[in-house]
Amino acid sequence: MSGARRAELAESLAAVEARVARACADAGRARDAVELLPVTKFFPSSDVEILYGLGARAFAESREQEASVKVADVAAALDAPDIRWHMVGRLQRNKAKAVARWASVVQSVDGHKLVDALERGVRAALDDGARSGPLSVYLQVSLDGDTSRGGVAAADLASLGERVSASDSLDCAGLMAVAPLGADAERAFADLAGIRDRFVAEFPHSGALSAGMTGDLEAAIAHGSTLVRVGTAILGSRPIVSP
Repeated sequence: MSGARRAELAESLAAVEARVARACADAGRARDAVELLPVTKFFPSSDVEILYGLGARAFAESREQEASVKVADVAAALDAPDIRWHMVGRLQRNKAKAVARWASVVQSVDGHKLVDALERGVRAALDDGARSGPLSVYLQVSLDGDTSRGGVAAADLASLGERVSASDSLDCAGLMAVAPLGADAERAFADLAGIRDRFVAEFPHSGALSAGMTGDLEAAIAHGSTLVRVGTAILGSRPIVSP
């Protein structure tokens, strides 16, 4: 591992940790109320190994083919039984079986058919020993109603929550959202807080909220986020990759 890269990641991770701590203090929340999730998509497994050495235990990926290779590489390099992998990108149903083999959490569940596919994938992974327990999922809610870009309409959350709650292969952790492009983050996350309150009233054991990224994590924490997904501020600008 590059000593320079380790120093770079240590500095950036500490800076983001400080931002999260300040945001929690400003919101009157305990620092341990918010998890910091490094988004390692497009970055090499060596960066995951460095961040693990710096104390990170969970990592986010968004493309199954890249993630499955990275998960295997990290498993070969580290004795890390406590590592957890999150799938945060939009997930196609035909990738659900593969994702169910490596993901601890899927944060982008936005439809009944995807729930069905994940359920089948988890059952298969349990049957062949690839995983040892249920898959934790977040329901992704669309804050602008444009579900073509991912997420379910707020009006459809209860139905999707009922479907996941009925599964013995999936656990509903809570909700996930991304502030719409060009939107005011404060207003978007204030709306999300109301959606989350109504959802928790119906599903009291699903109170986690994944919201906030590099540019808007403070606003998300102010409005109740329990997990912020941070890539650029920790790892730097994404490498140029083919689509």
